[in-house]
Amino acid sequence: MEEERDLDRLDSLKRFREEFYIQPEMIYMDGNSLGLMSRRAERTLLEIMDSWKAHGINGWTGGECPWFYLPEQLSAKMAPFVGAKPEEVMVTGSTTSNLHQILATFFRPDGKRTKILADELNFPSDIYAIKSQLELRGLDPVEHLVSVNSRDGHLIEEEDIIGAMSEEIAMAILPSVLYRSGQVLDMPALTEAAHRHGILIGYDLCHSVGAMEHSLHDWGADFAFWCTYKFLNGGPGSTGGLFIHERHFGTAPGLAGWFGSDKEKQFDMEHTMTPAPHAGAYQVGTPNIFSMAPLAGSLELFEEAGLSALREKSLRLTRFMMELVDQELDGHGFKMANPREDGRRGGHVYLEHEEAARICSALKAEGVIPDFRAPKGIRLAPVALYNSFEEVCQTILTLKKIMDEKAYMKFENQRGVVA
Repeated sequence: MEEERDLDRLDSLKRFREEFYIQPEMIYMDGNSLGLMSRRAERTLLEIMDSWKAHGINGWTGGECPWFYLPEQLSAKMAPFVGAKPEEVMVTGSTTSNLHQILATFFRPDGKRTKILADELNFPSDIYAIKSQLELRGLDPVEHLVSVNSRDGHLIEEEDIIGAMSEEIAMAILPSVLYRSGQVLDMPALTEAAHRHGILIGYDLCHSVGAMEHSLHDWGADFAFWCTYKFLNGGPGSTGGLFIHERHFGTAPGLAGWFGSDKEKQFDMEHTMTPAPHAGAYQVGTPNIFSMAPLAGSLELFEEAGLSALREKSLRLTRFMMELVDQELDGHGFKMANPREDGRRGGHVYLEHEEAARICSALKAEGVIPDFRAPKGIRLAPVALYNSFEEVCQTILTLKKIMDEKAYMKFENQRGVVA
């Protein structure tokens, strides 16, 4: 097909593909689960390792990149990705530990307001954290976790979320993008509605940060949290991020720890904490320097490419993929369960099929790396920084070949230990 070659020739971001380690004979469509390694991420990790080698403990305050200040430096670079002021963002912890910090800090059951609002399609880890925080306060999650139902099992209607907001809700925790279907929620509208009802609201940005633009400060979101190993390509287990709107500065951290201190006071070693005057107050433990280091290189690529250009290409990639699914896979039992509208679609295409697990195994055998989600979901994420339109075409043609030849039948229809 010539169309994909023309699209690749006209792609203004195609040079960034050379920045990544792309294995020959492999098409990687799993960047919404774990992004590929870039040469710059490798470089900055090696530089930090060399700093340890050369300076030992003096690396905390010496060398070209003192580790003591690395979290704040990365946070300032990260802030534009979520539409925040630099002091509102902190690169720290993990998705779930940062959610625990937010809940421990801002969930204050009072009077009738004792419930947390979430949705039934949210990622399990978020729900586990919410339930555990309710139980720590002696509250039964069955009664105090309000879960908004999906009408079709794939999408959540904003009007249903708003309809569940009441004087009993203290806090709402919602995804920016649903991890299965890729639906983008209307965060400005939800934030406005929550505040109208006297509810604090925060977002899990794991499936949107690095793939689309945000304006958390201007929207007025109270807080947010995210990982950095998906679209941000920070590497497995790379350090997460959190956002605290500046109007909440001064609220004592629910989970206090040494690195949440004002840096000028931290080494006074006092037993009375002097928290940092910004989002840094919500750090807990010593920064995982090696888990942060690759981000320093990865974020450079995003600064050069620009989020607007990345989002525009991402939408074109997924739109092209959907068109090919319609053309090539009709009659093979696939259901496209992601939104088709650009404004409601995140960075991946979500297909459902009764034989999804074995189809994913067959794709991997052919060198195409998808993402399986039980019980019958296939996520395909063409990433704007390193995937091409030709790879999108080859992915769908490979899938068509597998279905035509029933090649998936040689595999068991069950997930692996890690899916």
